[in-house]
Amino acid sequence: MVKTVKPLFKRVLLKISGEALSGDRGYGIDPQACSNIAERIKEVRDLGIEVAVVIGGGNIIRGEKFAAKGMDRSTADYMGMLATVINGMALQDALEKIGCFTRVQTAIQMEQIAEPYIRRRAIRHLEKGRVVIFAGGTGNPYFTTDTAAVLRAVEVCASVILKATKVDGIYTADPVVDKHAKKYDKLKYIEVINRGLKVMDTTAISLCMDNHLPIVVFNLNVKGNIKRACLGEKVGTTVS
Repeated sequence: MVKTVKPLFKRVLLKISGEALSGDRGYGIDPQACSNIAERIKEVRDLGIEVAVVIGGGNIIRGEKFAAKGMDRSTADYMGMLATVINGMALQDALEKIGCFTRVQTAIQMEQIAEPYIRRRAIRHLEKGRVVIFAGGTGNPYFTTDTAAVLRAVEVCASVILKATKVDGIYTADPVVDKHAKKYDKLKYIEVINRGLKVMDTTAISLCMDNHLPIVVFNLNVKGNIKRACLGEKVGTTVS
């Protein structure tokens, strides 16, 4: 008899960087990278777990970088929000091609291509088994997509933030640059803030702390990691 493993969480919010959609290119959207991510999300959905997703827009534009070069910060941030909508539509297409029913909801209304964000409607979609992609950030400049992810997770009562990155957890320093960097298995919210660890911005971490929302940071590029995190297996670093 095959033993059935019960998922640890009923509803999760997956935070993905825009760069994850660019694959090896480093910019733009790679259809194969989208397909790979979609397959991993479907694995989780097939367990009966309700999945919401927030994607960054860094593969297309980063508002902070444009602002640093002289562009008005609000304008640059709104452009970044539009980039997240493009990414959300790309992921939606990849998910629906493999039979995963999906909805994209945007913080900025553009009803010809996506639903406006309505909390009760988003929860209903999740209850019906649809993957809900939240795009457009918070709808406000000066806030990151990390903060948007935490905000949406709290609003739809997700059990955890799954922060998918390029490394297998949180380190004392950038492990790509510093070979002596050590990985943390567990951290408290206040430790992340006090040590200046760049896993999420301070606003996002503080919001998680205030609402007792755990964060699991792991490597998206390792196949099966999202599923393992949802099953409660030891993956990456947990902040709680």
